[in-house]
Amino acid sequence: MNQYIQTHKDRFLSELSELLRIPSVSADPKCANDVRRAALFVKKELEKAGADFAEIIETEGYPIVYAEKMIDPSLPTVLVYGHYDVQPPDPLDLWHSPPFEPVVKDGKIYARGACDDKGQMYMHVKALETLVSSGTVPCNIKMMIEGEEEVGSDNLEYFVKKYRDRLAADVILISDTSIFSNEVPSITTGLRGLSYLEVEVTGPDRDLHSGVYGGGVGNPINVLCDMIHSLLDENNRITVPGFYDDVQELTPEERTEMAKIPFDEIHYMQKLGVEGLKGEKGYTTLERVSIRPTLDVNGIWGGYTGEGAKTVLPSKAFAKISMRLVPNQSSKKITELFKKYFESIAPKSVKVEVRPHHGGEPAVTPIDSVAFQAASRAFETAWGKKPIPKREGGSIPIVALFEKELGLKSVLMGFGLDSDNIHSPNEHYGLMNFYKGIETITLFHQYFAEMMRK
Repeated sequence: MNQYIQTHKDRFLSELSELLRIPSVSADPKCANDVRRAALFVKKELEKAGADFAEIIETEGYPIVYAEKMIDPSLPTVLVYGHYDVQPPDPLDLWHSPPFEPVVKDGKIYARGACDDKGQMYMHVKALETLVSSGTVPCNIKMMIEGEEEVGSDNLEYFVKKYRDRLAADVILISDTSIFSNEVPSITTGLRGLSYLEVEVTGPDRDLHSGVYGGGVGNPINVLCDMIHSLLDENNRITVPGFYDDVQELTPEERTEMAKIPFDEIHYMQKLGVEGLKGEKGYTTLERVSIRPTLDVNGIWGGYTGEGAKTVLPSKAFAKISMRLVPNQSSKKITELFKKYFESIAPKSVKVEVRPHHGGEPAVTPIDSVAFQAASRAFETAWGKKPIPKREGGSIPIVALFEKELGLKSVLMGFGLDSDNIHSPNEHYGLMNFYKGIETITLFHQYFAEMMRK
């Protein structure tokens, strides 16, 4: 099978490039036709790869592409999840090449969605093709590829409930995470949850002249900055009352095992272009970005931001805030706690509105399951090294959804790197990771089917 991948690798890359040229930004209504075009592209590629059938299933938002390759109902079934939508490319001026014109440079392909998640999702399409072409499909394979992951997967729960019987499987396989490094492969065993919201602070009923009214009227931007500053204390702990009540702490033994990961803090800072790090007191950087909850401002605006000067005291100020959550925390509960607290700390000079956007629950996957062992064995065969289990700081809310609605655990077998600039300008994906990922996925299906028969 590896020979098949090597023989057709240029075509695989050309097809991926065609998908990357489609600006399927689910958050931007102007890209609605392109998002649907990406769904159609994925459907056609699944059909060409050898699926028994592939179809586009409409939702109240963007469609879900569903496909099956059923060999024998008595064999194990793997349900693959991925998404074809991408993040907005802004800020455009920081890209070295246009975000939807893929460029291959230094062994990497640069484009929005190259890693998250088109490149990783498309590996599964090519793995299916590889297995079908070699006549060695060892298990049943189902695929569910959605177009709203980057905006909260609002319609996925309804879809999963409606098609629960059709989605029946033994495990869910997801490639939307990263490995520690190409030299130290890893499998993600935990993800943080998410509470994402927007706040609006309103002062006077109109913009005012800052010379006439400055010093006498509360400035919403100043007030908002003060309120945000108060959300973290001197130890960088979140001050929202009750925020940590349900946090699941790792045992000293678990933290000791985590410390064995070969994390180079100096190299980490150099890659980020910073001279110092900051985070919750009492925890290492690796712990702060994976097993601890966080609160961050993702955007803040208000007043005059155009060319030149305009001495205005603005009527309104806004911010987008996200909180990453850890096991046992509830996104709904945290959102309610934040809303209550943020409203309570507002001075009388302003009015505050908190608008929840979307959220998701944290998830932990077992490392003693047959599926995890099959993934580990697949990595060891393809990469020549046994992967280490690690938790990841990002969020994939559907992992908890799948467990709740389908009763299935997920294997988070991603192949990206933290340095791939997902959600940032100049996103890229290593060609070695792309091809090696296809190989590893084919091996997973083989090993999972083999181990399930024992």
